[in-house]
Amino acid sequence: MALPVQNMTNALSAYAKAPSGVVPGMDARDGNQHGDFADLVRGAIKEAVTIGQKSEALSIAAIKDKADINQVVTAVAEAEVTLRTVVAVRDKVVEAYREILRMPV
Repeated sequence: MALPVQNMTNALSAYAKAPSGVVPGMDARDGNQHGDFADLVRGAIKEAVTIGQKSEALSIAAIKDKADINQVVTAVAEAEVTLRTVVAVRDKVVEAYREILRMPV
């Protein structure tokens, strides 16, 4: 399955910035550590919702014969990959939480 264009663009952008030492998420931390992770999760969820809404809108437009089938298939595939990613991240977070609960105090 091909990667969505947006994900490839983000990857290429991050790769281009890597040699210069300007990599998102790798900068020195200041005193504001609490909002960083929450903002990251909030942004990822908003992006996932936006991708899902785009997929739904294109599917509805295709039903009305107002969208190209290639766009619909691409949007649905992108939404599926996004959903699988969100589920995988959720599973890892739950697994980490359970591991923390099993740690001896």
